[in-house]
Amino acid sequence: MKYGGIARSELRAARRMARAARVLEHRVVRLPDMREAQEIWGTGSAGMPATYIPGRNAVFYSIAGSLAEVVGADYIIGGHNRDDSGVFRDTSEGFFRKLQAALWQGSVALSERRTRIVRPLRERTKAEVIGLAVRLRVPLELTWSCHGDGMEHCWDCDGCRARAKAFAEAGFEDPLSPGLG
Repeated sequence: MKYGGIARSELRAARRMARAARVLEHRVVRLPDMREAQEIWGTGSAGMPATYIPGRNAVFYSIAGSLAEVVGADYIIGGHNRDDSGVFRDTSEGFFRKLQAALWQGSVALSERRTRIVRPLRERTKAEVIGLAVRLRVPLELTWSCHGDGMEHCWDCDGCRARAKAFAEAGFEDPLSPGLG
């Protein structure tokens, strides 16, 4: 998804990861009016981080449901981890249970196919996801976590700090961290 506030570097990383994974079709959906809380209000909303986007997952998964109907997909897969659910209500089990029901209610095709939202990382922490990625030989050097834009991570924003903490907790060196290479 391309929306206000998303770093071009994140989109570049998504394209590189899609190529590395040999994804058959990598689509970028443009949502120019979707904004982060800091762009809307100048700060976070009700204790949320400044990068919070109101209704983000409802919008993203609805679009994914529409695309799933068009291509006849059996699954809509999300990468949310356990740490996300502690911050964002729209990553909770209850949210996805109701969203699943809404997609089936709103689409005969999705209901008949029983197209399911699947979140295989939902019970894992960020550190556990890093450990799994290392074991599966995911090219983590192609990933992007920074909320800023550029050719390198800033290592000062919330995304960079969370990444550094997850790698440290997992006991692995980040291939992108300063001083490596």
